[in-house]
Formats: sequence, C-alpha cells, structure tokens
Amino acid sequence: MREPRSVPGVAIVDYGMGNLFSVRQACAHVGLNATITSSPGDVATADGVILPGVGGMPDAMRTLQRSGLSEALVAYAQSGKPLLGICLGLQLLMTEGTEFERHQGLGIVTGSVVRFEGASLNGRRLKVPHVGWNGVRKVAGAGAVSGGRDPWAGTPLASLSEGVSMYFVHSFYVIPLEAGVCVAETQYGNVWFCSALARGSVFGCQFHPERSGPEGLRIYRNFANLVQSRLLQREF
Repeated sequence: MREPRSVPGVAIVDYGMGNLFSVRQACAHVGLNATITSSPGDVATADGVILPGVGGMPDAMRTLQRSGLSEALVAYAQSGKPLLGICLGLQLLMTEGTEFERHQGLGIVTGSVVRFEGASLNGRRLKVPHVGWNGVRKVAGAGAVSGGRDPWAGTPLASLSEGVSMYFVHSFYVIPLEAGVCVAETQYGNVWFCSALARGSVFGCQFHPERSGPEGLRIYRNFANLVQSRLLQREF
C-alpha cells in the first residue's frame, strides 16, 4: 500500500485567457499544490483540474483544440476526478456557444451559452456585462430532482449560506439542459440565470470565487477537500 500524498497536485489550465495567478494564490491558501500548465499530459495526471478563464468562448475553444487540451479535459471529466470550471471555464464545459455564431464547446455538460438580452430593472435596461457582487441561491425544486438531498451537498458550495454574495464579470450565461445539473441561480434584473452547476465530479461557477473574499475561499477549500477525498479513495 502506498503512502497517501499529503498535498494533492492540481493543474490550473493555461490557454492564454485566465486570471491564473489569483487562482493559484487561492489554491495555495487552502493547501493545494497548484501548477499553471498548458500541457495535456499534466492535465491527465493531476489530482484535480481548474479551468479558469475570461474573454471569448470561440477564441478559447480554438486554443484548446489546437493544443490538445480539449481532448485532455474531456477525458479528465470522464475519469471521475474533480474538475472546476470558473467563469469562461464554466461556459467552455457546455455543448455549444452562441457568441458571434453557433460554435462548439467541450460538450462535457449538455446545454448552451447565451448572451444577456433585455435584462432590465424597473423598466431600465441594465448594462452588459454583468459586473459586481450578486447573490447565489439554491435552485428552486433542485432538492426534488436530487431525491430531497441538498443540491449543494458534495459540491464546492457545501456549507455556504443561501444567498451568499459572489463576484461576477460576464456577458454570457449557461443554460444546462439536463435536469438537476444547475444547482445555483442568480438574478440580474428580470433575468434568472444558472450561476453554478454540478454533474458528477464536474463543478462550474459563473462567478469568480478567488475574487469573492472569505466565502469564495471556502469554495476553494471545499474543492481541496473533494480532491483529497478522491485521491485517498484511489490510493486505498
């Protein structure tokens, strides 16, 4: 029997469109040994993977496909090891996007990415992108889909309070098609959108936990616990 590793190794995927160093600092804060990498091989062997990102989905997908990272990420998601997508990283998990024209995503989660259209408050059109702090709440009825279980249990949102505020910067949002995949939602004017999803060991959030203060760091800490738990299961 091998001795378990005390510090799991996490790959932060570098495809030229992410706030990589703040993500790495958040990982270090919660005890994760995180490496910024653009190597498909590093992704394949990591104990956990974080796919961050800001910017446009079409450019991001072209870079991921050219580098071989798209195939590596799909295979990683199928392996059952923890994968965290943040902001654009969440959007890349979906089947397709609609920025400029319809284009392919990684297809890890069935659904699409659409732009905010007509978001308004009291008859006043709201600015896009949606920037700033906003509340995150559990999706109404999600407990029924999960057999009455708390939809945040077993995800990086576990133990966070209903309505917790997180920091957002985005013009597009995801629409998952699978029942129960969307576990958190947020309101921007008259638009409710999926702000976090969970599918097996894959979790994605539209907000930036590394920019969301102590509550955001709790998400990283919960992710670290999931990575450590999965690693122990494999080693024993």
